[in-house]
Amino acid sequence: MGRILLIFRLVSADMRRHPAQVAMLLVAITAATATLALGLSMHGATDALYRQTREATAGPDMIALSPGTARTTIAALKSLEYAPGVVAHSGPYRQFYTPVTARGSTAAAVVQVADMTPGPVDRPLVTSGGWVRPGGAVVERGFATALDVGVGDHVTVAGRSFPIVGIAVTAAHEVYPWAPGIGPGGGPSDGGGLVWLAERDTRALASADLPVTSFIYLKLRDPATAGAINMRNPAIAQAFEYTWVNFKRWQLVAEQDSVILRGSQPILVVGSWLLSFLAIAGVAALAAGRAAKQTRRVGLLKAVGATPGLIAAVLLAEYLTLALLADALGLTIARLVEPAVINPSASLITTATGPTGGTIAVTTVVALAVAALTTLGPTLRALRSGTISALADTAHRPQHRPLLTRLSALLPTPLLLGLRLIARRPGRAVLHGCNIATTLIALTALLMIYAQPVKGYPGSFMANVQRAAQERHLLLAVTAVVIALAIVNTITITWTTALEARPTMAIARTLGATPGQITAGLSTAQLVPTLPGAITGIPLGVILCLLFTPGKVTMPSAWWLLTAALATVLATAVLTAIPARLAVRRSVAQTLSAESA
Repeated sequence: MGRILLIFRLVSADMRRHPAQVAMLLVAITAATATLALGLSMHGATDALYRQTREATAGPDMIALSPGTARTTIAALKSLEYAPGVVAHSGPYRQFYTPVTARGSTAAAVVQVADMTPGPVDRPLVTSGGWVRPGGAVVERGFATALDVGVGDHVTVAGRSFPIVGIAVTAAHEVYPWAPGIGPGGGPSDGGGLVWLAERDTRALASADLPVTSFIYLKLRDPATAGAINMRNPAIAQAFEYTWVNFKRWQLVAEQDSVILRGSQPILVVGSWLLSFLAIAGVAALAAGRAAKQTRRVGLLKAVGATPGLIAAVLLAEYLTLALLADALGLTIARLVEPAVINPSASLITTATGPTGGTIAVTTVVALAVAALTTLGPTLRALRSGTISALADTAHRPQHRPLLTRLSALLPTPLLLGLRLIARRPGRAVLHGCNIATTLIALTALLMIYAQPVKGYPGSFMANVQRAAQERHLLLAVTAVVIALAIVNTITITWTTALEARPTMAIARTLGATPGQITAGLSTAQLVPTLPGAITGIPLGVILCLLFTPGKVTMPSAWWLLTAALATVLATAVLTAIPARLAVRRSVAQTLSAESA
């Protein structure tokens, strides 16, 4: 117990001394684990939500839809009440295809005739307000979200305004914008929303000669046998000899609901890879920057009798503890954000969402791996150092290369200083170049997806936008987080380099270099690897998008890609100039006296 308490006190004291580094590590790993948790949660999410909604709303196992309202059509649908395996039904009902206007926006919709008291099959769950009453409309929640309406607002149907008395969800229709099920005449649907009205309020729609479909909801003894209800079944075929019918089983409804999320999971999973790499880059920069201090700390612990095991536990415990805390924060964020991500249309119930046990295990392993892999090397090097050498913290004697010295003398002072910093820390330069390449991959993917034409349903603008908005919004959010982490990493690497290079820069100033040249040299050390990073990031981003985009791909303008690369270079110049300028404000005398002490 005393050993654990000692480790805890040493770790907590070190965290208090370095709050900025603690915050950076938390932000980096939290972003990576949250995105990864969301990506993993997408698998089967819609199917789970559909099953929840279907259970809560007594959803049908089979829906039979026929165009028109002829007596033969209604009789054929009613005959399904006695089909083998059918144990309950609701309907037949009618739905009219008509535009709906609300808050100045017009959208395609179907208006369904609703019973004042829902039948045994399909009992929509009212999430706000109440159920249908004469003179009042109920709007499906996904459609209401798209229209930005709620209880108390009005919708205009066929020239008549109805107050919205309720918002509801149902599993009998696909999520918005696929509520119509089939189009007028039995053909493909152009997409649209769903509105329920009382029977007497739909009489004006019938007289307006609007396209109409009749349908019936069926409950089966065994839902898994829904595929047996089809035109090849002799018990059914005769009734529909002269009537066209479309049988839609509940499995097809669930499959259609998942279409809107097909492109979302790759975005989140690949985004989590990019964020994990940025987290590794950021933590590695922190660990490298603290290497000298950690070495001296190891010397002090060895001097007071600490064993190698205790020292390793102290050095690694801080990063592993922060990794676990960041993992918990990431999972919490994923739990809060998940309903909006996996249910973008709001057409399904999201009462039981959250990362599963498998997702928690994967994100925890990733978080611990990020912390361990980036800090294990510096920790082992510190442990291998002797006690006296660790306490002395002597400087490393640079190698003398006459040819390079003569060539470097021809360079401008800022470029010379920058290249010397890169030569002494090539690994950090490569790390920063990869940091920029990762940012350009995300930016290129964002430009690629926005360059693709919106593919959806002709005739329903809101349906088209809804289908494309999910992927674009997710990629925009992931790109924003990638840029934020890249900015933090750039500032961290520059600041760490500036602190480590203080003695070298102070000596350069004593030889005549100006503060401006020192600042430019520190910035150059980051700008030089920025260029290859920006150049390689664009083609890598294009290749990544091509892997996940089937069919013909529309390439964004070359000017947009070039602008993204130039903006990255300019942003790097600005971001590196700030910490570099702050680093050179310390006087030469203070720097050299501190080193000699």
